[in-house]
Amino acid sequence: QVQLVESGGGLVQAGGSLRLSCAASRNIFSLNTMGWYRQAPGNERELVARFIPSISNTNYADSVKGRFTLSRDIAKNTVYLQMNSLKPEDTAVYYCQANYIGSDSWGQGTQVTVSS
Repeated sequence: QVQLVESGGGLVQAGGSLRLSCAASRNIFSLNTMGWYRQAPGNERELVARFIPSISNTNYADSVKGRFTLSRDIAKNTVYLQMNSLKPEDTAVYYCQANYIGSDSWGQGTQVTVSS
C-alpha cells in the first residue's frame, strides 16, 4: 500500500497553466509506476502521464503530449504534473496513482477546471 497526497488544481482560463503535486509514502524507485489519471463527468478514468522507474521512461496520453510534463523529485518522493496550454476538454478530476507490488493506490483526486 502506498499513501498519496495530492495538491494543486483549481480554476484557470483556457491557455493557462497549473501544476499538480503528488507525494508518495514510498521511494519512487520502489514503485512499478507513478503518475496521473483523470476522469471527466460521464467518462471513464484515463491515463494522463505515467513514470516507469525501472526503465526511467514516461508515457503521455496523445491528447496532452507537448502540453503536459511529468517530473519528479526523488528526494521528496514527489511527482509533478505541469500542465500548460490548458483546454476546456482538460477539465476533470485528476488522480495520482502508484503501483506497488502489483497493487494500485490512488490519491483523493483534485479538480481541474478550464474555462473557455
